[in-house]
Amino acid sequence: MDADHELLANMHRHLPELEALLAEVQDPLTYEEQLYRFYYQSWKVYELQGLTREIARLLAAIAPVGRPFCAAFQELLDAGAGEVRFEAAHNQAWTQHTRVFVEAFLHAKFFLEMAVTYGRRLAAPPTAKLPFGWAALLCLYGLR
Repeated sequence: MDADHELLANMHRHLPELEALLAEVQDPLTYEEQLYRFYYQSWKVYELQGLTREIARLLAAIAPVGRPFCAAFQELLDAGAGEVRFEAAHNQAWTQHTRVFVEAFLHAKFFLEMAVTYGRRLAAPPTAKLPFGWAALLCLYGLR
């Protein structure tokens, strides 16, 4: 089985988990609150790191064998999905310390949304005129 077929098969197999996590991520008490926390300068925005790691864990679970994340996404995860703890001094340069959490989260959320969308929509990988979201998933795993 080639890698794009393996990816889609993995998405189908994990679709219930993907859908459940997406529902959690899209819940206003998660999505809206966490973005609000960034603008309100609340230490609670640091919690985005854990949620982003959870999304990344599931995205890694659907990866074709031997396919790590592309360098660009891995860089976002490394910067914004660690285990950085709030320090009062971070308030002096708030966005410098916290926007990486939001950036990593939003990119992870995008890929989760695409995995659910195309896991639901596709019976086979498209070969011509690729939908942008599917093409982005291929890029995520270095398949395009």
